[in-house]
Amino acid sequence: MKNKDLFINKESIAYDYIQSYTYPFEVLPHIKDIILEIGSKLNEDYKEVKEHVWIHKNAKVSKSADITGPCIIDDNAEIRCNAYIRGNAIIGKNTVFGNSCEIKNAILFDNVQVPHFSYVGDSILGSHSHMGASSIISNLKSDKTNIIIKYNNEQIETGLRKIGAFLGDNVEVGCGSILNPGTIILPNTNIYPLTSVRGTIPSNSIVKSMNNIVTKETK
Repeated sequence: MKNKDLFINKESIAYDYIQSYTYPFEVLPHIKDIILEIGSKLNEDYKEVKEHVWIHKNAKVSKSADITGPCIIDDNAEIRCNAYIRGNAIIGKNTVFGNSCEIKNAILFDNVQVPHFSYVGDSILGSHSHMGASSIISNLKSDKTNIIIKYNNEQIETGLRKIGAFLGDNVEVGCGSILNPGTIILPNTNIYPLTSVRGTIPSNSIVKSMNNIVTKETK
């Protein structure tokens, strides 16, 4: 569940910064600074449309989108109608962030799909991951205490009150699913629709429910 295990494809403008940390939750408090550093070095293909909001010339941004900086929207990304970007967000190359979705303090790698009615907060989504319609990432426990990451028999104290989910490359999240605070899904895993997910999910898995997780058959 380390960054090197989650984000194998290296497809993000922030990849080197992310890999300077061991665990994904360690990146979250630094996303703003990462964006500001990257933004200061961007070439003429990116336009700073307002303070600390950089948009690539090939990106498509709906006029109804609400964007607060700092934010980078990368090459050929598509920001659809009524998208709400609340700041501290990187939208990767060829990524779709869609209709009535909200994001804050999060990094979407390249080729991510978050097309319909989703919330992504305090999270990192690996390349080619997909959030089905109305799937939600929960980033705050009901008792407001700090989040503990659970991995095998380990419990890792994060010291953070807000942590969403970390999706490895090629993760498919079914429609209407809930990813509870501190969820980690390793690469090439599928989550069935309407599933409530928590803890760490192994790579190459199919999650039918938290009591029914199977390993994908290799061809």
